[in-house]
Amino acid sequence: MKKQNILLACCFAIILIGVTAAVTFSIAQSTVAEEDDFMDGLNPDVLVFDHIDQNAHDIELPESMEFCGEPVPLDRFYVRESLERELMVNTYRHSSTILLLKRTTRWLPVIEPIMRKNNLPQDFVYLAMIESDLTNAVSPSKAVGFWQFLEGTGKQYNLEINKEVDRRYDQEMETQAACNFLKDLYRRFNSWTLAAAAYNCGGGRISRTIEEQQVSSYYDMLLPNETERYVYRILAFKLITENPKKYGFQISDDGWYQPLDYKTVTVTESIDDLAAFAINQGTNLKMLKYYNPWLRSNTLTISPGNSYVIKLPR
Repeated sequence: MKKQNILLACCFAIILIGVTAAVTFSIAQSTVAEEDDFMDGLNPDVLVFDHIDQNAHDIELPESMEFCGEPVPLDRFYVRESLERELMVNTYRHSSTILLLKRTTRWLPVIEPIMRKNNLPQDFVYLAMIESDLTNAVSPSKAVGFWQFLEGTGKQYNLEINKEVDRRYDQEMETQAACNFLKDLYRRFNSWTLAAAAYNCGGGRISRTIEEQQVSSYYDMLLPNETERYVYRILAFKLITENPKKYGFQISDDGWYQPLDYKTVTVTESIDDLAAFAINQGTNLKMLKYYNPWLRSNTLTISPGNSYVIKLPR
């Protein structure tokens, strides 16, 4: 009797497996048929993945390179390999890198003149690029803007920060603050490369590293992983931005983002309703805050004798 029960149980299990396999196969066939129908309904001319080179290639490094006029020691194997890593990562990070490149034609004309006015090397535009992708990003540590200023650092460099106004979101004002900050770091370390590294991990950390490790070059320092990669990421984007086609980025002439066209109005009295103000100016709240992201509330309080310059789309 016991053997018969075991035999019946085995037969039932075999039947159950067969039924399950048949149902699974039927569902799979149905799914494939639906996908085929979907693909048949698409216009092959708009299937962008048909036009993308799916092959990965090695990347040729330059024989020599500088950052802010300071030579990069590419004769050292670990320097070349570190640069190659960041160049590989960002060359094959297609969508993000393309979007960042497209933003350069909108925002570099805004920040580069401020850097020139302050005699800051133009290579620092690539620092802003890796910090924020040229967006008003907010980091997990609450660093804000193109240059990723913390609130304390922003106030230290005279950026107004409160519930209604946060000038870290103002591309021009934060760029000016970044110029002052980087020049202070350069005066401290007498090296633009170390100034860039200190921008990431702090001047105190760089000072301690110089003392403890008895070295004076960024390329000789053992630093936290993020800072170890930081300058190489800047160098990678310098190479890609200066010659995007060389690294496989093809952007049509009309694909680059254009600078914002705007007019300005100076306001001297408080605004209780920015949405109503925007409509009265011929725009709306969304556009008002796109052109003036430093406006962080729906009101703007102006004390007697003060004023704000507000950008409006033409």
